[in-house]
Amino acid sequence: MIDKSFKEELYEYITGIIQQRGHKMLAIGGTSNHIHIFFGLRVNESLSDLMQAVKRNSSLWINQNHKTQSKFEWQKGFGAFSYSKSHVNAVVNYIKRQEEHHRKKAFSEEYIRILKDFDVKYDERYILQDV
Repeated sequence: MIDKSFKEELYEYITGIIQQRGHKMLAIGGTSNHIHIFFGLRVNESLSDLMQAVKRNSSLWINQNHKTQSKFEWQKGFGAFSYSKSHVNAVVNYIKRQEEHHRKKAFSEEYIRILKDFDVKYDERYILQDV
């Protein structure tokens, strides 16, 4: 779980990973059980390679710095969506309001809505679960 005591530090660390790899960070935010990362992806790296680096390095940072009482691991997989330049401000604002937003709607419920909005076929067994 991502505790408020270290979440800003974690966001800075993840921002550093993304920027060091040449991508443009636009926004990062989330709640205690998930994060959203909005960035411009350069064509020299695949999304899956970048997410693997983000998840691996950030979980190592959390564990090596004893940020949680037990071993920290990200859930398997990730969701990724692309947006046009005209949607940047709306997405940034959405990410900034995650804590407020998820007081009203569970992550899994919202994720399924996003999948449906993007016409993505999915199998319920592989939906990231609320913790």
